[in-house]
Amino acid sequence: MRILGIDPGTATTGFGIIDFCKNQYQLCDFGHISTPKTLPLAQRLTQITQDLKIICQKWEPEVCAVEEIFFSKNIKTAIQVAQARGVILHTLNESGYPIFEYNPGQIKVAITGDGKAPKSQIQGMVLRLLNLKEIPKPDDAADALAIALCHAHTARFKF
Repeated sequence: MRILGIDPGTATTGFGIIDFCKNQYQLCDFGHISTPKTLPLAQRLTQITQDLKIICQKWEPEVCAVEEIFFSKNIKTAIQVAQARGVILHTLNESGYPIFEYNPGQIKVAITGDGKAPKSQIQGMVLRLLNLKEIPKPDDAADALAIALCHAHTARFKF
């Protein structure tokens, strides 16, 4: 199963693509979609949509896993992330991909067994589970890989 994990954001949207077969993980790709702060929000959201379509056309994921929004003290940031997440969900749905959503606690439990695990522990597990030499950068890409791994762990019990 090819899984596209997505960590939504307006400035930076992380993505990570893994293959999961017979309890084995294979890294396909990871990276980020970035949009300049100087662009109007509508153009930034359009850029996210266009780049996401290109990623999907290149890698042809079977399923997509997207992080849910976590509580943010900065309401303006939370609203912008929600808007980015909205265009991501719309783009994936419009393309016919099955979409699974996970909150940060679910991701942490699936990856580390601890719902309050620090980011460094999650990144360490991504490193180990995917047999990488270094933690993926930027952090958004590492988070997206964690989201994809979360789905791989969770899917074993759902299907």
